[in-house]
Amino acid sequence: MLLEKILTLTNINDITDMVSTNLKKPVVIENDQFSLLSYSSYYIDHFDQANQQTIFTKHWPIPILEKFMDEGIVDQLKTIPHPFRVKQIKEIGLNQRVVVSAIYREQVFGYIWVQETETMTDSDLKFLHEVSHHIGKLLYQKNQISLRENEEKNEFYKKIIGEAFQTENQIKWEAANHSILIPETFLVNIFTISQNDEELFEEVTETVRLFANALNHLSHVFTEQLKIVVIIGSNTKGLSQLSESAEELTSTVLSQFNGRKVYAGIGSEYSSILQLKKSYLEALEVINAAKFIGTPDKLPFIYSKLGIFRYLETISKHHGITGYINKNIQILQKKDQESQTKLLQTLEIYLLNNCRIKPTAEQLFIHTNTLKYRINQIADLTSIDFDDFHSRIQLYIDLQLIKQES
Repeated sequence: MLLEKILTLTNINDITDMVSTNLKKPVVIENDQFSLLSYSSYYIDHFDQANQQTIFTKHWPIPILEKFMDEGIVDQLKTIPHPFRVKQIKEIGLNQRVVVSAIYREQVFGYIWVQETETMTDSDLKFLHEVSHHIGKLLYQKNQISLRENEEKNEFYKKIIGEAFQTENQIKWEAANHSILIPETFLVNIFTISQNDEELFEEVTETVRLFANALNHLSHVFTEQLKIVVIIGSNTKGLSQLSESAEELTSTVLSQFNGRKVYAGIGSEYSSILQLKKSYLEALEVINAAKFIGTPDKLPFIYSKLGIFRYLETISKHHGITGYINKNIQILQKKDQESQTKLLQTLEIYLLNNCRIKPTAEQLFIHTNTLKYRINQIADLTSIDFDDFHSRIQLYIDLQLIKQES
């Protein structure tokens, strides 16, 4: 009997081919992070666009994974223990398929996807369900080995951040002893939450792991207290676009937590592993700046673009000691409160656009004449000199600080 034979096998590729041959359909097996483990080569010509992308990149690309999360498919995979259908999603090139989670000891360790070139029968679904238990057990065993390897890697990187090594040679020696491949270039991307919320932290951690795994760069994720640390690396020297990958990861993860205080920071890219801590501290500095402002989406995520935000907390403390108050901003605040105007918002966007009328009006979604009227209002009410570069800088800083106060 075919099922009995499959249950004696331990090679995932052999099992995939036998399942595919029996069902006469393309089959893909992935781990719990949607990384490709095996696919049936015999039916490769029948794979849809989504499958082709998965086979090429060895994991679901971020746009497909995002769509799966938006459609609730990822949640279904965690909660539905039997095979179920995923309808066609044309925008990501996904044809209808049946999927079942590979579960062992009540934990999901992977997924078996069968493209429904023809509708599967109840006996087909039952067969697939029986196979999924065996796959779950095999992936559990594989996962236990990966967990040990990951723990060694976690401790290795934590030791670097904790400055347990004095030289790069010491680090390389340790890496060689544990068969850890050090990337040629790397940066650190950190995520955290505003307060101790265990459920939210676990949700953010799982989301970060999923999307980090979908990057086209090497990545390693570990947690440290309330921080989720992602090391993104490349084994090629020169321009590796790690910052772009980190920004994509950051914006994608944060988009899943709209309205909840999840913070992220990206350190600079380095090629010496001794600089890992530097990139780590830079990422934390971005997060601290965002926490100070109180709005994680109102400043750049990457350290090199942080600009004046790097110094806001220090400036705020100095203002507190000296009792400094920007009287022009006070006047505009009072006018906004009394007349329901938007002069402060207009002023900030105007400064951000280097006092240019057209881009400011476009960003505010107002007519240029309306903007000119507001600028004239500001000029009449205050002593602001828009031609004075230093005054413009001071104004912008003070506008950021009143956000923190409010």
